[in-house]
Amino acid sequence: MKVRLPECVWPVNAELGEGPLWQAAENAVYFVDIKGRHIHRLMVDTGATQTWRAPNQPGFIVPLADQTFVCGLPDGLYRFDAGSGEFSKLKDVEPHLPDNRLNDGFVDASGHLWFGSMDDGEEQPSGTLYRVSDAGEVAAQDDDYVITNGPAMSPDGRTLYHNDTMRRVVYAFDVNEDGTLSGKRIFAAISGDGHPDGMAVDADGFVWVALFGGWRIERFSPDGKLVEQVPFPCANVTKLAFGGDDLQTVYASTAWKGLSPGERERQPLAGGLFSFRAPVPGQPQARCTRGFSQ
Repeated sequence: MKVRLPECVWPVNAELGEGPLWQAAENAVYFVDIKGRHIHRLMVDTGATQTWRAPNQPGFIVPLADQTFVCGLPDGLYRFDAGSGEFSKLKDVEPHLPDNRLNDGFVDASGHLWFGSMDDGEEQPSGTLYRVSDAGEVAAQDDDYVITNGPAMSPDGRTLYHNDTMRRVVYAFDVNEDGTLSGKRIFAAISGDGHPDGMAVDADGFVWVALFGGWRIERFSPDGKLVEQVPFPCANVTKLAFGGDDLQTVYASTAWKGLSPGERERQPLAGGLFSFRAPVPGQPQARCTRGFSQ
């Protein structure tokens, strides 16, 4: 089975759409517009949409066990309640780096949150990859990134993947029993146009990488071989999530950030939310159950 071409399911016109999140209980996709300072939701069954205004740039949202969310804002981790639309701070992050913001995050199968920070000006290597421990500590795992992106994990929980967007490489790490990382190595280097942005790992352990400025998503085998490309009608593809009843419907966010007026005219769907069918299912979406009081 080959991947079907992506279709735009919501032309929401996000400046920097990011972080699609499948919520099976609602049959809904959540995602953020970082620069637009919005959180969006699409109800798949009805097509109904809802948008919330965030108090600052939301880098990601991931689910907590109590049906609320963790949202990464520039100065820390916040609880976001979709019912009330309210945000409340959970943890400070990098108070000594006011020019940084939080970017991409995900929850592993054990319930731990991984996320990264970055220089909001996209120039200084001040970004760090973090993991929230059982005790609630925001613990640094790797650093020296201008833009961190796409933490994701293999189905067996033994390999963590993380993108160095500016260096255009995907790293792989060994995940130790205590959750720390070791054995950093280059898993894949991006050739051609584009920079690696968000990503996801399917149930077979293949790594799907969205390419900002690359007009595509690339799929890599567990040994780092490029095996498939999914073309898009807009340049900036930012992240994907597996959803639907069988976890074979992929939802992908895009962005118009950085496009000239002429490029935006030629890419009218830039910033939209897209979907396509994948040949294999993804992994189920986990909830944050470790390191956060519910």
